[in-house]
Amino acid sequence: MSIFSKPKEKEELMLVFDIRSSMVGGALFWTQKSEIPKIIFSVREPIIPEENLDADKLLSLTIKTLEIVADKIYMARLGAPSRIFCVLSSPWYVSQTRIISLKRNTPFVFNAKLADNLIQKEIKFFEEEHLAKYGDSVRAIELKNIKTVLNGYETTQPLNKKIKELEMAIFISMSGEQVLKKIENTIGRHFHLNPIKFISSLMTSFTITRDMYAEQDNFLLVDIGGEITDISIIKKSIPRESVSFPLGHNFLTREVAGRLGCGLSEANSFISLLKDGHAERSVVKKIKPIIDQLKTEWLIKFQESLANISNNISIPATVYMTIDREMADFFTQIIKSEQFSQYSLTESKFEVIVLNTELLYGTAIFKENIIREPFLIIDSVYINRFLISPAKAEQI
Repeated sequence: MSIFSKPKEKEELMLVFDIRSSMVGGALFWTQKSEIPKIIFSVREPIIPEENLDADKLLSLTIKTLEIVADKIYMARLGAPSRIFCVLSSPWYVSQTRIISLKRNTPFVFNAKLADNLIQKEIKFFEEEHLAKYGDSVRAIELKNIKTVLNGYETTQPLNKKIKELEMAIFISMSGEQVLKKIENTIGRHFHLNPIKFISSLMTSFTITRDMYAEQDNFLLVDIGGEITDISIIKKSIPRESVSFPLGHNFLTREVAGRLGCGLSEANSFISLLKDGHAERSVVKKIKPIIDQLKTEWLIKFQESLANISNNISIPATVYMTIDREMADFFTQIIKSEQFSQYSLTESKFEVIVLNTELLYGTAIFKENIIREPFLIIDSVYINRFLISPAKAEQI
C-alpha cells in the first residue's frame, strides 16, 4: 500500500457499496474525465433495528442486507463493473491521523523507501493499539497522505528532496479481518472481482466537504448512524481527532418502545408523527415528554464527546452532518439548541449544514428515475475524483 502511487485515468463502470449501521446502499456509476460521475443505478435497503442488539447480531443483519443490495444490482444487468469499492461507516472500521516527524542535523534525501519505512512503523503501532477490539486479526484498508511538510513548507511533490526536517500527516483506517471477509464473500457471490477496495466514510465525507468549502479549514464532521454517532474535529484541513458514542437515531425508537411497552414499528410511527407535526393531541401528550428527555440524553453524550475530543482547544462552530434524510431536521435542531450557545469550548453558536442531495446538487449526474442517496453521491464523487483521476490522486 503506497501513498505515492497514481491510478490510471479511464472512463469505467464502477460499483460502490455503502455499509452503515442503519442501511446498506449500492450504486453503479460511470467515471467521467469531468470528475462528475454518472450514476446509472442505485439502491438502499434499511437495516431493520431489533430490540436487543449486540455486535454479532448487527453484523449478521448487515450482511443479510448487503446480500439483498448486491442481488438487486446484479439483477439490474447493467454491465460488469471494472472495479468494486466498499465504503464502511462505524462500527465497521477505526481510523486515526498520525503525525510523523523526523529531524536531523545533516541534510538527508526524502525518498519513497524512507517514506514507506516510516509509514509501515505507524501502521504497526496502530494495529497493535486496536488488536483488543478486533482480536488477533486486523487489516489496514486505507492509507492517505493528508499533508507533507519539508523544512517547514507544505508540498505536494515531496520525493527526492534534500531536507533537514520532515513532517507528514497520514490517515490510516483498518477493520477486523472477519468483518472484511464476510463482506467480500457476500459481494463475491454476485460479482467475481478481486480485490475489493475498502474506504472509510470519514475519508470520503471529509475530502468532499473540504473541497466544497475550501475557505473552511476548521470544522466538525458529525455522522449520526443507526447505532453510533461519530464526531471528527478538522483543524487546518486535517482530521485531528475522532470520538464515537453508542447512541445513534435507533436509540430513540428503542427507548420509546420500552417506555410505552409497544413494538419498535409502532414506536417509530409515533416518532415520525411527532417529528412531522401530524400527531394527535393525545399522542403528543404521551410522546413529547419522552422525546424531550431522550434529546437531552443524546445531547449530554454529544457534549461529553466534544469535551473529550477538544484537548483544550476551541471546537469549530461549523458542523457538517451526515445522517439518514428522515432524521436530519430532528438532529439538526438538537445540535443547534440553546444549550450549546453556552458551551465554553465552542468558537460560537453551532451552524449545522446537512450534506444532503440539495447541497450535493451538480456533483453527480443521474440516469432518469435514479434514487439520489447522499452517501452514494459522496462515495461516487470521491472515487471518481481521487481514486481514478491521476491529477487528483495525491491531493487528498
